[in-house]
Amino acid sequence: MVGMRSAVAFLSAFLLFGTGCASLTQGQAGEPDYAAVADENLRLGSEALENKDFFRAQKYFEYVRTKFPYQEAAREAELKLADVDFEREAFPEAKEQYQSFIKLHPTHAKVDYAAFRSAMTHVRAYPSEFFALPPSREKDQGEIRSALVAMEEFLRQYPQSQYVAEAKTQREDARRRLASHELYAAQFYQKRERWKAVAQRLEGLLRRYPGTEYEEEALFDLHDAYVKLNDTEKAQDTLRQVLRRLPGTPAAERAQRMLGS
Repeated sequence: MVGMRSAVAFLSAFLLFGTGCASLTQGQAGEPDYAAVADENLRLGSEALENKDFFRAQKYFEYVRTKFPYQEAAREAELKLADVDFEREAFPEAKEQYQSFIKLHPTHAKVDYAAFRSAMTHVRAYPSEFFALPPSREKDQGEIRSALVAMEEFLRQYPQSQYVAEAKTQREDARRRLASHELYAAQFYQKRERWKAVAQRLEGLLRRYPGTEYEEEALFDLHDAYVKLNDTEKAQDTLRQVLRRLPGTPAAERAQRMLGS
């Protein structure tokens, strides 16, 4: 008898739990309670987005876009839908939506926002710096190169934008990261005494990313590579580059001593 009561209790608890789960799932997957006006739905969607409730945020913004297509709120909803993808780290989808907004509404007051956020999708997709993984400079640099191109294009097209300062910061960070990668590649070839490859990587670093914190090291390493290649003329020209690029610095004084005058 006791065993039967236990079995009934277990079955009841199981059914109650299952019903509760079903109700919870249905509540999560159901349509939100939409407001009568577009702006209120935008507010509710923005609130959901801030709380990382991406499902409900997307629902509210899609509702505004489809139910109020001729209102300015619909344009705002388009941007917010891109923001939803951005915040949930669906960066290719976010970029596509920002770019679509730019094409459809090239004179919109927030077109610079769309362009900047489009560029930022590359920044957010940079290789991880997680301590247990190899440093990011040792990984594929594709997203960093894309970010540099995108930020430069943004600065060219929107020089008066409120996002210019941040775009410049991101541009310089991308240049620094790419210069670091080139230096890493040169050091890889140094260890294997492949001096021609060393020179090529360092020449590329100095040509494409001048003015970074790695310039002094790159110049002296390039000089050493040309010495190893028995190319005295290029070795001395590299030292003269130090004088031109880093005037009045200890590096310039060192280069002057190495030139012998």
